[in-house]
Amino acid sequence: MPAFAPTRRQALAGLSALPLAACATEEAAGLLVPDSESAPGAGEGSLHRAAMAGRRRFGSAIGHSRRGPPGGSVENPRYAELVASECGIVVPENEMKWQWTRPSPTQFDFGPMDAVARWARENRVGLRGHTLYWARTQWFPDWLNTYDFGANPVQEAERLLTRHIRTVTERYGDQIRSWDVVNEAIDHETNAPIETSMSRAMGSVEATLDLAFHTAREQLPEAELVYNDYMSWEPDHEKHCADVLRLLEGFRKRGVPVDTLGLQSHIEIYSIDPASENGPYLERQWRRFLDEAVGMGYRLIVTEFDVKDKALPSDIALRDAKVADYARRYFELLGEYDELGDVLAWGLVDPFNWLQGFAPREDGLEVRGTPYDADYRAKPLRETLAQVLGAMTPQAA
Repeated sequence: MPAFAPTRRQALAGLSALPLAACATEEAAGLLVPDSESAPGAGEGSLHRAAMAGRRRFGSAIGHSRRGPPGGSVENPRYAELVASECGIVVPENEMKWQWTRPSPTQFDFGPMDAVARWARENRVGLRGHTLYWARTQWFPDWLNTYDFGANPVQEAERLLTRHIRTVTERYGDQIRSWDVVNEAIDHETNAPIETSMSRAMGSVEATLDLAFHTAREQLPEAELVYNDYMSWEPDHEKHCADVLRLLEGFRKRGVPVDTLGLQSHIEIYSIDPASENGPYLERQWRRFLDEAVGMGYRLIVTEFDVKDKALPSDIALRDAKVADYARRYFELLGEYDELGDVLAWGLVDPFNWLQGFAPREDGLEVRGTPYDADYRAKPLRETLAQVLGAMTPQAA
């Protein structure tokens, strides 16, 4: 683990499966950057308006329902209306990932992502890019895990990766100003960089990640380029935080154009701390992690917030209060950093949130980790977010 920098107080630093060429051009010239002040979510009382007090935007993931029920998607009128009323920015939940956009090495499918981008434009809501390269084999399309890179694997891997990034950014680069270029390059279990078919072909993980960022910068000279990961303040994440710091330090030493660290913020209540009667967290260590990151010149953004409530009791009122309290502690700490930019939730309504399938409760009850319940009623978490967003240190220019 690299030595920590001085503390903050010491230092303060809709076309389906079309050929590649056809997909790369249509609509791209017409994508517009919305004015957050004019977005519906800028209305009084919205979470976006609360965030704007600190020169930030509040947003959420939203999806497309082509592969399932409408749920948390632009095709669900009730959900889409809620997102438009609360948010000044959205991010596609899955629609820009390789599994959705790359049915084969020679084709793109932009239909679902186009629908999300179109909805954002029509509702005058900003849009983030997620993600140009998700460095985990289980989320690669099947063809990429078994791809034959041929006699010149480095050259072919470089061609495949750069063409992907150039095609996606050429299509949406006029609308999107902040991009998760690389997502999750560190294995939480082994505390090591994740090897993929791409990195093996290129000779190293570092070469793959560096190429992704350099290509993105060539395409997007003015955009925010983000490394996004799920390290957090719980005790189980301490080693992962150290590994991410090493990765960030390596980017700086190699001159890789990474602007911002994306804090996914899927915060976890997997056990109960008797002192707080809520989930345990390492405040001092988390502050030192953030201080090290900003000390290297990185900005911060919350990209995917929700709360895993596994260890909390089944009683809804008590559980909702605990979730809100845990989130309040987390955001009050983050809110001290003027390097913190936008704050995005990974969905606004409980039943459509990914945690129902990926981090279910043992009692079988619905996870209550988002601001709204199944009946679209605001929960204590929503009020807490409004309060803490409005009280944050204003974002530095």
